[in-house]
Amino acid sequence: MSSASAYCVACKKKHPIVEAEAVFTRGGVPATRGKCSNCGGTVFRMGRTEAHEGLSPPKVIKTKARKAKRNARGLPKRRGNLVIVESPTKARSMSGILGSTYRVQASLGHVRDLLTTQLSVDVENGFRPKYRVPNQKREIVKRLKAQSLRAERIFLATDPDREGEAIAWHLTEAAEMDAERVQRVVFHEITADAVRGAFEHPRSLNSDLIDAQQARRIMDRLVGYNITELLWQKMDSGLTAGRVQSVALRMVVEREREIAAFTPEESWTIDVLLEKSDQKGQAWQLKANLREFQQQPLLLKREADVLPHQSNLEQAIYQVRSIKKGKRQRRPSAPFTTSSLQQEASSRLGFGVRKTMAVAQQLYEGIELESGKQVGLITYMRTDSVHVAQSAQREARNYVKERFGLDHLPKKPPRYQTRARAAQEAHEAIRPTAVSRTPESLQSLLEREQYQLYRMIWRRFLASQMSAAEYRTMQVEIAAGEANADPAPYALKWNGSQLNFAGFLALLGTEKEKTDPLPPLEKGDRLTKVTVMPEQHFTQPPPRYSEATLVRELEESGIGRPSTYAPTISVLQQREYIIREGSRLQPTEIGIRVCDRLVEFFPEIVDVTFTARLEEELDEIASGKQGMKPMLEKFYDPFERTLRYAQEHMPVEERLAEALGRPCPECGRGDALILRRGRFGRFIGCRHYPDCSYTEAFYETVAPCPKCHEEHGGMLQKRQTRKGRRFYGCSRYPDCDYTSWHKPQEGAIEVPVLNQSSQ
Repeated sequence: MSSASAYCVACKKKHPIVEAEAVFTRGGVPATRGKCSNCGGTVFRMGRTEAHEGLSPPKVIKTKARKAKRNARGLPKRRGNLVIVESPTKARSMSGILGSTYRVQASLGHVRDLLTTQLSVDVENGFRPKYRVPNQKREIVKRLKAQSLRAERIFLATDPDREGEAIAWHLTEAAEMDAERVQRVVFHEITADAVRGAFEHPRSLNSDLIDAQQARRIMDRLVGYNITELLWQKMDSGLTAGRVQSVALRMVVEREREIAAFTPEESWTIDVLLEKSDQKGQAWQLKANLREFQQQPLLLKREADVLPHQSNLEQAIYQVRSIKKGKRQRRPSAPFTTSSLQQEASSRLGFGVRKTMAVAQQLYEGIELESGKQVGLITYMRTDSVHVAQSAQREARNYVKERFGLDHLPKKPPRYQTRARAAQEAHEAIRPTAVSRTPESLQSLLEREQYQLYRMIWRRFLASQMSAAEYRTMQVEIAAGEANADPAPYALKWNGSQLNFAGFLALLGTEKEKTDPLPPLEKGDRLTKVTVMPEQHFTQPPPRYSEATLVRELEESGIGRPSTYAPTISVLQQREYIIREGSRLQPTEIGIRVCDRLVEFFPEIVDVTFTARLEEELDEIASGKQGMKPMLEKFYDPFERTLRYAQEHMPVEERLAEALGRPCPECGRGDALILRRGRFGRFIGCRHYPDCSYTEAFYETVAPCPKCHEEHGGMLQKRQTRKGRRFYGCSRYPDCDYTSWHKPQEGAIEVPVLNQSSQ
């Protein structure tokens, strides 16, 4: 038998199998059983090998002897199939597809994680993690364990990325599932064909993907736990640091400093509005831009540079010197990836990245159709690939052919190049699971935000499979000067285009926004000056990041992966390291101070190149090119030296507490209340803690209350609903019940005013 490897539960690592034997499970599934080359323990790997050739699987017969043996051991009878997914919505969608022979249950995400109260990584013994089932997941694990004991086969149908693979593995460990009966199924859309196809080709758990996710989790814990503890000692409690979030914070802080240091530079341009009348008396206007003076590029820096030329152009004669006609194409964009979906949803729909992913998750997991069936409407939404399945391309081409005609189809299905540096999380772009389910046909079944996002995904995918739009172009060079000047001293240029063939624009509806027809110009034509238009310009500083543009920067730099973008930005906002002003991200004072300390004492951790290289090494673990332990050792040894240096040399800063000038209601001491920073944001507490443990909520005040401020002095405070949606309510609640979803603009207060009492 050819050499093979399998994951050893005892070693927590993949090792070669020795004494390998081709076997079949009681259900007739081919597998390989043997011993771990490292510890000698029994290992088991699902899947057919060359050694199975010529072997016949056993007949699946439940004999009386087997039943009696199981009854003697007190084990329940095994029947049926158990399928475990992450969410109840996904479970309902899959139940409708698989039928009554499959029991589909939800784990509600991860069922195990590292302990939160300690490092939970044994760095002395191969970085062995210490996992624990959280209290809120114990009943779920207990239920899944009981159901797994009664199932003939167990299918783990978690998401098709590393995170999903890790969730599946944690389920087997926490619920103590029998490895011989566990199989992994992977699909990228929750449709009947995709799900049934996945169940026809199950596989064993991929230990390389599990190790890659474990390595990420362990590395993030080593960085986050140790640096967070240091920040608590040296700066203030409630501060945190993370491997990816700290790099993202540095990007925001450095962009803010670029803006602050920016010095605008003045420049001017001169446009001339010209007119040409055709033989029918129709007037054609074109706005030409001044490019050259005496055959040299013209640079106008000040108004004084403009005035002489403006005067000359007012008196000049204008004549067409040359005309260049041509064609150009505008190709459609590639189907969405996670990053491009978040960017487009931000710019077109005003969605934050977290909201975009939440709505996309709903569309992926399934929506109940008029038939009563619950069907996933889009493919898996955490992906950095733009690949499209051939079956989906065929369906799209048939739809385009029927609706728009053959001329709107390219000769060959298009192929797009992935922009991400190391695309690997999923195998397909985000697309509708069925092109025939048009947005209009589903509008009555979808919530407003679901419809908006689905429509955007559907249109983007279908457009990506259509022909390019074609334009006729015209480049006109115009000479200007005195009547007898040869050559004329001034050269102006005008570029125009006219839509010739709509292509994919026919789907998007933008072919209705047609460009103006090209003017009937010939070489030597005289043009009439309408007006000369000088314009002043100033160079602009780089814009602040929005959530979407920060995601794009992270992706292009190779930082993080599709599943990490939204959580990274959310954590930075929850910790109040950055705030969102309108659609733009701005660092806070505490965010800048934390960033500066990290750059000073942990320069590699917040270095973009270093972090991107770590992502590439995680990819190597996922592909089996590198082991988890060597990668962690290579990372941790220099990090530990840096950490020790920081512990010795980082100065202790004054605590970030702010005195409120109020006595403590509990201990009665004057001027005792201060504004503190905790794990979940700012709060008000007594400065004499732990002797006095009084605390109260803190709400940022943003404006006077429109309803009661003049009479009672009420102020609007920023608050959140139980579901996390932000709103603004009066500080005098319940005496004043004024609330608003929108931040007031009139009379907004620059410096936050603290509430005088908790609500």
